[in-house]
Amino acid sequence: MRAQSAPFTVRTEDISERAELIELWLAAWAATYPQIDFETRRDWFSEHLALLEAQGCTILAARDEPGKLAGFVIFNRVSGWLDQLAVRPDAFGAGIARQLMSEAKGLSPGFLQLDVNADNARAVAFYEREGFRRAGQGVNSNSGAPTLSMEWRQAPSGAA
Repeated sequence: MRAQSAPFTVRTEDISERAELIELWLAAWAATYPQIDFETRRDWFSEHLALLEAQGCTILAARDEPGKLAGFVIFNRVSGWLDQLAVRPDAFGAGIARQLMSEAKGLSPGFLQLDVNADNARAVAFYEREGFRRAGQGVNSNSGAPTLSMEWRQAPSGAA
């Protein structure tokens, strides 16, 4: 079932405000992989956010009318590494990921790259619709799950 599209705004936010990000991240992953207890990964993700902040990553947050966090993307504007993209489960299908990705592409250095769980068909299909191409395979260092490396490159100026 697709969520109804609701008005939301996308803006740059400070990663140091972690609590809301962590809760959304946990909910999004639990909805995607209900067989995994993501609560056990809370501390890892909190530490990971601190590392991303220290690396100077950008966070774009989508908020609904009342200001509740609906989704976020975290990426590095220098390296083009897209580390996280998450949407609140009750907002799946509302276009939030597409808007976040559009904004991230506009702020990227002309390319973005990421790893995605190979069995996450919804995410792989989303990235392919967004123009990402498969660039390789790997293994998630935390879970041991197979991953796909994907990349998006901005079309050269003047290209059709």
